[in-house]
Amino acid sequence: MVVICPTVTAFDKHQYRDQMELVTSFAQRIHIDLMDGLFAPTVSPPPEQVWWPDGIIADVHLMFQRPAQQMEKLIPLNPHLVIIQFEADGDHAATARQLRRNGIKAGLGLMQDTTVEAVAAILKDFDHVMIFSGNLGHHGGSQVDFGLLDKVRQVRALYPGIEIAWDGGINDSNVRRIVDSGVDTLGVGSFIHGAADPAAAYAKLEAVIRAA
Repeated sequence: MVVICPTVTAFDKHQYRDQMELVTSFAQRIHIDLMDGLFAPTVSPPPEQVWWPDGIIADVHLMFQRPAQQMEKLIPLNPHLVIIQFEADGDHAATARQLRRNGIKAGLGLMQDTTVEAVAAILKDFDHVMIFSGNLGHHGGSQVDFGLLDKVRQVRALYPGIEIAWDGGINDSNVRRIVDSGVDTLGVGSFIHGAADPAAAYAKLEAVIRAA
């Protein structure tokens, strides 16, 4: 079953609270963006200020240049999943193993120019791969690059059981095409946050992807 994960992309703790309270009023699984101002051009609240309500399935997308240095702060929060970027520094397979030892799923994000061939050898250490078609560290301004759907097919051929996510540019007119390519989870930002009725926008996406 395809899952819509509304994103929380905030630049201070007040904005974080407002977005968190909004999306958790209608979604059970969410996607939290954390940015360091180095790997990503924007800065979010730090990991020590991250929280979510009880019962929420929280995925953390860590857009940090040195993600391994944040594990001691993130692991005690017990998120469902932590996504690190392949293009960041560090031994990503070792970080994935550390997360898994602590009962947390490990995800790997791929920027637009990163090929599946470049990551194929380490994907065996991950539970989740995220195809990124977004505007790094921002809500809005991104367009879907349908050429990136080839990555979905390539990953699925290599690792049939891995969870595949798409982040960036999703709306009600393109979500069906993305889902039909084999994507399992959808990180959705501006289509929800920019809507007059965010809950209705979320419901609209659900209706489109559930339609026969």
